[in-house]
Parts: sequence; structure tokens; C-alpha cells
Amino acid sequence: MSAPDVLIIGAGITGAVAALELTEMGAKVEVVDRYGPAAMASGWTLAGVRQSGRHPAELPLARDAVKRWQELDRRLEARTAYRQEGNLRLARTETEMETVKALVEDQKTAGLDISFLADGGAAREIVPALSQAVLAASWCPTDGHADPVATVNAYLRLAERQGAKISTGEGVRHLQVNGARATGAVTGTRTISAGAILAAPGILTNTLLEPLGLAIPLRRPLVTVLRSAPLPPMLAPVLGVANADMAVRQEVTGHLRATSGAEIWRGALDETDGGPVARTSMGRIMETIARVSHVLPGFAEAEIESVWGGVLDLTPDALPVIDYVPGVDNLVIAAGFSGHGFGIGPTTGALAAQLVMAMPPKLDVSAFRFERFLKSKPEQQAALTLHG
Repeated sequence: MSAPDVLIIGAGITGAVAALELTEMGAKVEVVDRYGPAAMASGWTLAGVRQSGRHPAELPLARDAVKRWQELDRRLEARTAYRQEGNLRLARTETEMETVKALVEDQKTAGLDISFLADGGAAREIVPALSQAVLAASWCPTDGHADPVATVNAYLRLAERQGAKISTGEGVRHLQVNGARATGAVTGTRTISAGAILAAPGILTNTLLEPLGLAIPLRRPLVTVLRSAPLPPMLAPVLGVANADMAVRQEVTGHLRATSGAEIWRGALDETDGGPVARTSMGRIMETIARVSHVLPGFAEAEIESVWGGVLDLTPDALPVIDYVPGVDNLVIAAGFSGHGFGIGPTTGALAAQLVMAMPPKLDVSAFRFERFLKSKPEQQAALTLHG
């Protein structure tokens, strides 16, 4: 393959979607990733596909993404395990009830199909396995969940069949920039020339930006993820809670996948068998089991099949950057998805592809501009939602 029209750095959901979109536009594309498809955030995620609980700026993207998800298996000629089985955001205290009620009112005003279940009995009609600790909930029936690794691989396989080159196990060390143009990237083994670059490397974003004198103000908290052995069906919707300190869903395979809240992480990525590893702690595992079991008692009886840590690329406002890098005309960044980028990936990847091809984006991305972090120092950290 000759020099690509577009080099994509990162084989997560954003990079995979953009690769397919760009090949369908007729561009020559190469995707390069230090590890492999969905090796980091896209594989670590709970993998909810939700509109509920979204920031107003993200809600149009989420609604567009849900439309795309409904046709995705057919489009990709593969199974993503997408199920539109709803989302329950649970309230466990009177304070959380008010939080959930306010969320429902705001999002109903925005046109979302969402309702407030004013007592726990209504939530237990949807999920009988819920405990009496659930006092109320929001219910969005058009939310859902999918298999993150299968989805990313399906995008990449179709892009590859259409001519994209997928290069894994090869990390980009630095970008080559000449004046206002990015000309390529240097890996550990070669230099890749490119007409344009889309950088979507998640928590590794600033390693590429800092040599250019730029950075996104990212924190990197850790989320603990537990996956059970397969169980009989007990949970169709995704469950979240008002303060985002836990979430859980049941995969189509029967496995329960649960996440903790975001916690301060001072560790470093390790590598095992060529893949990245972020280690959690016994205390975090115990806390996650306790929180999930408090609302879903059957979780405490499940056998644990695997445990891992997922590191978030968390921005101060919990919104991503989908924009040109300031001062570089043909370099687009898509990062900072703050733990809830998977579900909107089919849309954000398409928007990033449009930008890198110098096309007007089909949805408003003004809230996701890079320059919002250059104008002033953020004063506080936004509240975080994790499930999806």
C-alpha cells in the first residue's frame, strides 16, 4: 500500500468507525495501534448504548448513534450483540430520587423517550431481580448494550475488505508536522507518510500532542470491571445509579459485566501477553461487589470469571474533543470520551471522518472544540456518568 490519504492512530471504536467511513468515501486508509482492536477503553468499557443521562451537547449524537446501531449488524455483515433492552438508572436514597427525577424532566423536555418510575416496585416489574433498596428509577426503553470487542472488530474487518490497512502491535512515537501540516508519524519501526491524520489513542493522546506544545487537560481515573461466569437470564436492561458509582449489564452470553465508579489511580499501565493492563485493588473489587449486590442480590452469588481495570480519558467537562488540532490544518483529534464514548462511537467516528476529509460535520460539534481548554483553566470537574 502506498502512503495513505488518512492515517488513523488508535483501533478503538472511534478509529474503527472512521476507517470504514473513510474507505467508503474512497480514501486510502491505514489504522495503526500499539496493541490491537479494542485493546484499551473500547474493550474495557461496560458497553452500554444509551441516550439517557447524556449531556445536552451529546444527546443529538447519542440519538443518531442509536439509529445507526439498529442497522449495524446488517451493515457490517457481522454480529455486534446489540440489544435495545433499555436503561434503568436507579435511586437508592431520597436524594438520588430527586436527582433522577430532575434528569427525567430535563431529558423529556429535550424530546427523549424517558419516564420516572416513582417507586421501586415499578422498577422491579421490569427487573424482578432488583432488591428492595431500589426506591425509584428512570426508564429509557430505547437504550441498550452491545459487545464492544465484536463491534470494533466488525468495523475493522469490513474496512479491511474495502482496502484499509490495519497495523497492530505498532505504536506511534511521535507525529511529523511541517508548519501547519501534519506529514506523517514515526513508529518504532518506520515512518508513515500521510495526507491527513486522525488521532484517537484515548489515554495516550497527550503523548502525541505535548511535543507540539499542546495538551488536553485529561485526568486518568480507574474503573474496576468485574465479569461473572455465565448465568441464566436475570437482567435485560443496563443498570446504572444516580451518582454513577456502579453499573451492570448482562451480556447475551449470560455473563454479568459490572463497573465501579471512577477512582483516583496513581498506577501505570503494564503489559501482559502484548496487551495493556491497568491493575485494580482488592478493596475496589470488594466495594464494587457490595454496591452491585446491594441492588442486584444475585450478583453476590455469581462466580467471578475475570477482573480488570479500565482507565478513562476524563476531561474537566466530561465531554470529548472532536476537532482539528490548533495550528495544524490536517490533524484531527478525537479523544476525551470520559468513559461513555462506546455507545456514540458509530456517530463520533463518522464525524471525525468528515472533519479529516475537510467536510462540514453533519451534526453540531461546536461543544467539542479543542480550543475550549485553551481559553481558560477549568475551575471544576464535571459530574461523571459511566454506564455506556
